[in-house]
Amino acid sequence: MSAEAADREAVSGSRPCTPPQTSWFEFLLDPSLLEQHLQGPHPDPSPVQLIIQFLEQASKPSVNEQNQVQPPVDNRRNRTLKLMALKVAAHLRWDLNMLEKGLTIPVLNMLLNELLCVSHVPPGVKHVDLDLSTLPPTTAMAVLIYNRWAIRTIVLSSFPEKQTKPGPHQLNMMNLVQQEKELMENILSVLREQATDSIMVLERALNIKKDFYIHTLRTLDLLAADPSTANGETESSTAGLHISADHLHCQVHYDLGGIYFQQGCSETSVYEKAREHFRMARELLTKRLAGYWSACRTLTGTSDPNESQHTPYGQISSFMRNHNYGVSKNSQSTALIEAFIRDNVTFSLPNSFRHSIQLELLHKLQQGDKALEEVCHRLCVCNAVRDALEGGVPCVSFHQLLLNPSKNTISFLLEVCARSLDKEHLSETSKRKMALFIKTVCDWLEDVSLAFMVSSHKLFNELLQDEEKKIQIQQLRKSSAAVNLSAKQLPSFYDIPVSASVNISQLEQQLILSLDARHIRQILIELHGMAERPFWRVNSKWEVPVDYVNVILAIKDNLTRDLVYVLMAKGLHCISIKDFVHARQLFTACLELVTEFSPKLRQVMLNELLLMEVRGHEAGAAEGNMERPPSDLVSRVRGYLEMRIHDLPLRQIVGEECVVFMLNWRENEYLTLQVPQSLVNNNPYIKLGQLIASTCKELPGPKESRRTAKELWEVVVQICSVSSQHKRTNEGRVSLLKQRESSLGILPRSKFMTFMKKLREPLVLTTLISLFVRLHSIVRDDIVNEVTAEHISIWPSSLANLQSVDVEAVVVTLKELVNYALTLNPNNQSWLCTQADIYFVTNQYSAAMHYYLQAGTVCSDYFTKPVPPDVYTDQVLKRMIKCCSLLNCHTQVAVLCQFLREVDYMTAFKALQEQNSHDSMDSFYDYIWDVTILEYLTYMHHKRGESDKRQVAIKAIGQTELNSSNPEEVLQLAAQKRKKKFLQAMAKLYF
Repeated sequence: MSAEAADREAVSGSRPCTPPQTSWFEFLLDPSLLEQHLQGPHPDPSPVQLIIQFLEQASKPSVNEQNQVQPPVDNRRNRTLKLMALKVAAHLRWDLNMLEKGLTIPVLNMLLNELLCVSHVPPGVKHVDLDLSTLPPTTAMAVLIYNRWAIRTIVLSSFPEKQTKPGPHQLNMMNLVQQEKELMENILSVLREQATDSIMVLERALNIKKDFYIHTLRTLDLLAADPSTANGETESSTAGLHISADHLHCQVHYDLGGIYFQQGCSETSVYEKAREHFRMARELLTKRLAGYWSACRTLTGTSDPNESQHTPYGQISSFMRNHNYGVSKNSQSTALIEAFIRDNVTFSLPNSFRHSIQLELLHKLQQGDKALEEVCHRLCVCNAVRDALEGGVPCVSFHQLLLNPSKNTISFLLEVCARSLDKEHLSETSKRKMALFIKTVCDWLEDVSLAFMVSSHKLFNELLQDEEKKIQIQQLRKSSAAVNLSAKQLPSFYDIPVSASVNISQLEQQLILSLDARHIRQILIELHGMAERPFWRVNSKWEVPVDYVNVILAIKDNLTRDLVYVLMAKGLHCISIKDFVHARQLFTACLELVTEFSPKLRQVMLNELLLMEVRGHEAGAAEGNMERPPSDLVSRVRGYLEMRIHDLPLRQIVGEECVVFMLNWRENEYLTLQVPQSLVNNNPYIKLGQLIASTCKELPGPKESRRTAKELWEVVVQICSVSSQHKRTNEGRVSLLKQRESSLGILPRSKFMTFMKKLREPLVLTTLISLFVRLHSIVRDDIVNEVTAEHISIWPSSLANLQSVDVEAVVVTLKELVNYALTLNPNNQSWLCTQADIYFVTNQYSAAMHYYLQAGTVCSDYFTKPVPPDVYTDQVLKRMIKCCSLLNCHTQVAVLCQFLREVDYMTAFKALQEQNSHDSMDSFYDYIWDVTILEYLTYMHHKRGESDKRQVAIKAIGQTELNSSNPEEVLQLAAQKRKKKFLQAMAKLYF
């Protein structure tokens, strides 16, 4: 070795060798390098640095031949860079604390907007208009992450920051810093404008009890490989990083507490909301810690006697461990049942844990421990009450329990209901949920004496509204007697004494709080005696429709003007909170006042009174009062629709509610023939109502009736169309949430959706669902995976201008409409089949099976009768077979192949050859009645050397009722018996 080489080696060996930093473009050249890099002990660049580099390179502007700066090109390179940025964030498990610490607001805004895009969040719909419970888990979670970041950023930006004085070497960077600051302020401005919407999105998320999933490196790789095929997996309930509902709710409560605490600076009453959210966050965190503690104690076999005495987890674990769950002869209940009843008040145990205990005991019962039957019944009751208090639907086992209950069971049910209401902190929501549950129990009970037992209980009388009680009792007694409830007449409005004057600020406070018309007039008289100024401006939240403002403010007398404005504003507020009693009093007083001097305002008040009564009647109908409206109200609605007064300010909402009212009460003949054309042309809701009524009136009808259907079709297609300037570009990331509405239709799509969600009449909803199903099939152009619905043949089969239709708007509208219809009637077989098809064509196979089976249950009394063949057609059965196959439930596939008109032996045999089956395999052999399939099973298990399963198949084939020499009716009876048991077993699996 030379001296020079020795010197070099000495120098290099005297200091550690630092590996060169990996450049961003190397990850583009080798996609597998990113995951290896992130899994290293100290990756350099760090994950947040990589996100910055990837997004910086992807958002670099380009320069054209004329040397003009152009927006970033949407090419494969930039899309890959954005996807890699998302994969790094997924590696960080979407930790907002870490992302906020390492990324600036513009960079994080760009990252989260890319997450919204890849998660298929509809770009043309505001987040507040989305129903998160119906969205795929990854899509819903992306919306929640974005809105959590939005309100967290608003809170963090409100904190004062220490300004650093730039040194001489920093002066050259001032322009860049100023540009970034302006961009950040623009983003913050948009986030603050949308803060109310973000808060509402997160508040609604707290009502969702199911778990969520967020994208991981694997699901993002699937999207990169093939977005069309990966979409189904990433949206399914098994892909992505699992986020429990409690975990998410804890984070959301904390973030909402932060934003409300920040808003409390300007409105102190908001601190109460902040306190409540922080309290819930603390309780959920405590619950999660208790769950891990209990699990560790169970797994390690250790016990803490003190702990088991104080926590529900410890108590119930101890009861199950010591088999202390039987009902004693001298006691009506046990400590286990008591723990469940107490938890109905405290909500300290997760619902999944409660149901797992019920299933564990049910399994022991099925194994032969008959002493547990009463315990299982009581646990089922306790869990059904808990489900009801959480806004859920009672499970199948509870419905089956009510098919033939004992008097003791109903007595215990009523006891649990009474003890499950927290007397000290009883909210109106809890009372309403319990009332609906009690109504449901009454409806499900076939024994009238037991139903009367429920209706005579104090809870029935305390929780149900008078109208509900009346209807329920009428149904039980099969009586049509009606109670005529009339409103109490007001005394003369002008016959009011004036009190002594008091402090002006106190009077203004009384004016804001008062809902008594005479008191309001008295206060205004005193205020005008003390100061001459417009007192209708005292409360900025008093709002009068724009259509009426000019007419009211044109009143010359200041006192009268203030009085009319305040009475109308307060009346409208009462209607918005469904306080129709006070609204009627305020409007009636206002009508009496304006009748003296303004015929125009008199008609305005008559219209508002009509709107109030229509809404009041519709609100009653929505809560179960299905009495037809009084003929006087119908006549007044007709009078409004025929009105021809010139220069009268008309609100579109009045016409909309009147049209909804007429459609809901099947006044189709009137809407079709007698509404003036001028009103149809001036009010889009009336035009829509006329077209819907005409189409419904002519169903099923001959081919000539398709003319009106085509007119309705064209109007709806225009509503769902967008003009070219509304299409999304690569620019404007900050304004991503702005609504993309069409200027082509008679209504914006969001208003059309609101209009449809006021409809209740089944034929009207079926017609609209049918229209959107046809439109959905045309824009998707996938003949193999079409959604089905009734009356679909009346609609056109093609579109002239297909490119202009907003496909996402059609898909979202169809989903929202079907979901809404099922909230009105969850037992409508046609809607259930349509819902199942929607899930099927979007690759959500478990959900599709749920609704296919539910469609069967509602028309067969929970499969106690055969499902009609027009419900389980061969197409439906083949879709159910495909769902089971893709869910790896291959034995279920083989059983379902028998349901087809011609048994599909090829599919059945191929399914039975699969060894990686996720169902119970040989436990389903008892449901097979086709001897050929059973013989194939025997042969297959013999060939594989599976002697136990072969014996099960031989036992099934050896049953005498399957003997081929039996009469046809005996074989048919054997098949029906197995069909019924199989479908009931499937319902338990998928419900």
